[in-house]
Amino acid sequence: MTKQAGAETRERLIEAAAETLRTEGYAGTSARTIAKAAGVNSALVFYHFGGVDPLLLAALDRSSQQRMAAYEAAVAGVRTLEELVAVATEIYRADLEGGHITLFSELVGASIARPELREEIVRRSEPWIAFVERSLERVIGGSPLAKLLPPRDLAYASITFYLGVNLFTHLDADRSRTEALFALAERVAPRAKLLTVRLPRRRGGGAKDETGTGGT
Repeated sequence: MTKQAGAETRERLIEAAAETLRTEGYAGTSARTIAKAAGVNSALVFYHFGGVDPLLLAALDRSSQQRMAAYEAAVAGVRTLEELVAVATEIYRADLEGGHITLFSELVGASIARPELREEIVRRSEPWIAFVERSLERVIGGSPLAKLLPPRDLAYASITFYLGVNLFTHLDADRSRTEALFALAERVAPRAKLLTVRLPRRRGGGAKDETGTGGT
């Protein structure tokens, strides 16, 4: 097998693995089903990736890289809580339609019984937690809201919500209840505006604020 042919086969397997995991779930995904979808011999799954789980993780990595690049750009100009909620809603919808949430959720579910897979999933969750934390820090950092709800804690809560909502959509066929949650967030965000106003920083022992005038 030439280097180019090998690279093409890897790409076909990654694409097939992602599609199979999305449509069949982890329980229905095997070297045989992936290879059939890719139109190759199942032995190539082990030749190129060493097994099914490493291939599924490669598919998750590909999806994560694509989504992260798109979402870093989407939140780059966000400066208010209202804007952040709006972008988060669009991110959720895009991930749901594109199947990224399903990929991640299926592997999270599988990791419950597979400690070696669990470690890989935890490691891959960290960049997303950091991404959410950075976005929150830019919008609410230094504000009373950040003191009440630290960005790191909110980031963990957001990832938990992200996974939970995906599972709930299987019960909420028309997504009306899920959409209602985002609508609620959109209504609450403007009312929390005062909590996102950054407090003046004090210098020295707290005798002066950042304008140089004496504090009270």
